[in-house]
Amino acid sequence: MGLLDRCQELFKTSNLYEVFGVAKEATAAEIRRSYYKVSLKVHPDRAPEDPLATEKFQVLGKLYAVLSDAEQRAVYDEQGVVDEESDMLSQDRCWEDYWRLLFPKITVQDILEFEGKYKGSDEERQDVIQLYTQHQGDMDAITASALCCSQEDEPRLCDIIRSAIKNGEVTSFPAFTQESERKKKARRKRANKERREAEEMQKEMGLDDQDDSLVMMLQQRQRSREQGFNSFLSDLEAKYSKKTGKSQKGQRGKK
Repeated sequence: MGLLDRCQELFKTSNLYEVFGVAKEATAAEIRRSYYKVSLKVHPDRAPEDPLATEKFQVLGKLYAVLSDAEQRAVYDEQGVVDEESDMLSQDRCWEDYWRLLFPKITVQDILEFEGKYKGSDEERQDVIQLYTQHQGDMDAITASALCCSQEDEPRLCDIIRSAIKNGEVTSFPAFTQESERKKKARRKRANKERREAEEMQKEMGLDDQDDSLVMMLQQRQRSREQGFNSFLSDLEAKYSKKTGKSQKGQRGKK
């Protein structure tokens, strides 16, 4: 059975872009990010209840390999076919190793170092403005999606948004400019609840180390917000994992 036929059988579509939930015009970074999120859902270690998880995971790796290669993607876009004889789609390839090469595990130290560089940077500013536009000024959604964001960061994020509105960079959405005090208090209440739950869990599990505490806080934040793969760790791992694809491409080119 060909790759596209297997894709249809496993994911109910043979359209590679539909599998990853992106548009045909998606950038390489958007496809990479979507591949991470979709593949994480069927990762064999995280979806043991799915008997087809391993095969789905392998097929997703092949689909991403096609879309991440400029030549292969161009052929697929123009002709709707994939070159299954190419080295990148070799049956002997370990797709788990390929996935981990793209997305190395993020350590606590990585998080702390990234947070120190990210907060207050132009990159953070651009991300916040993008989230503001995407969610049309809804601060609940913005604070839930922003990287490295805690309740203490909200005033700073609001300042970024107000400045962008004043400069004419973004639209002035009523959801932001006219947000009620009741909604703000509800958001603070949720944040405080998350913090207390994380602290209680930390005590119950006897975690005294700062690194363990941070990990526990992030895990609790993910559960409380019920955002699954939009959690801080997922976003950070997908967006800032080490880029080692060049070596793979170089090896592929040596035929």
